[in-house]
Amino acid sequence: MTKSKVYFTDFRTKARGDGMPTKLKKLMLKAGIGDIDMDGKFVAIKMHFGELGNISYLRPNYARAVVDVVKELGGKPFLTDCNTMYPGSRKNAIEHLYCAWENGFTPLTVNCPIIIGDGLKGTDDVEVPVEGAEYVKAAKIGRAIMDADIFISLSHFKGHEMTGFGGAIKNIGMGCGSRAGKTEQHSGGQPRISEKRCRGCKLCMTQCANNGLVFNEETRKMTVDTVNCVGCGRCLGACNFDAISFVNEQAPAMLNRRMAEYTKAVVAGRPQFHISLIVDVSPYCDCHAENDAPILPNIGMFASKDPLALDQACVDACLAATPMPGSHLHDRMHSHDFCDHHDHFKNSTPESEWRSCLEHAEKIGLGSRDYELIK
Repeated sequence: MTKSKVYFTDFRTKARGDGMPTKLKKLMLKAGIGDIDMDGKFVAIKMHFGELGNISYLRPNYARAVVDVVKELGGKPFLTDCNTMYPGSRKNAIEHLYCAWENGFTPLTVNCPIIIGDGLKGTDDVEVPVEGAEYVKAAKIGRAIMDADIFISLSHFKGHEMTGFGGAIKNIGMGCGSRAGKTEQHSGGQPRISEKRCRGCKLCMTQCANNGLVFNEETRKMTVDTVNCVGCGRCLGACNFDAISFVNEQAPAMLNRRMAEYTKAVVAGRPQFHISLIVDVSPYCDCHAENDAPILPNIGMFASKDPLALDQACVDACLAATPMPGSHLHDRMHSHDFCDHHDHFKNSTPESEWRSCLEHAEKIGLGSRDYELIK
């Protein structure tokens, strides 16, 4: 089997040389985006606009570079994302657009429209059958994304409290799911809360959109409402005292596998292209209304026609990097009870797990983990 090609360039520049947007354009052309017939075609560019308060998301300048290349190739691009299932600034299209604008993504800055993929309330989706799927009969994908002729993903590669890292597959599978689709992907288990470790700070409660947490005023401890909890894991990332874990130890793996199947639903049967930037590698998702210091150094920009090979190349580059001093990962590695998993993402968040995602993605034919890195 032929290895998938992944193209890479670092973040180095020379005085009076190319800036990062120009480097990204050159990377895209080297990686073969010009092979795609875009003449007169609608092109969905899926990215994350960042939660308000978080500033580790990709800058609009990178989105503009992608848009410019697509337009030069004759395409009709639009930036897109789907609404969220948790509290924040992106749970409906109106708030989502205001959030995108405040974070710098406007038609003026990115040179194209911004369309929220699953509509005003997150209910405008299409059920897409997934060939070879084991967990998802029909993925619920934002209608505007499925209406596009060509699909491009532009991903910020960073850590994640459940899936270990967020890269191309996370950006596509979870990001293109409607609110119902996101709920379906997360329905693999529920958290448990250690009464001994819980400090009663209620920080986890601010991250729950489904009334899945109940605070006991007498004991000053948090508990889980097993009827309402959808198992999204947001509370896990919010807890600073390691009081929250999952009852079903396979919950992250189940989420990962569903996410891979949702990704296949989005990309199957149409031209695709994928870009990931390893920059500002925060320990948690850009969905948080804050971001911690980077746990790893800025490594570079990667592009491929294979989203699985792209994620594998990015995670390999991250695992080979040296943790940043003073970061969340550095603190974890120097704590008195540290257990070395020989994996920066699992060392950062021991409850997380990412390998099952890539393994299942390969199993269902999303792409190949065997790649050739071309610098």
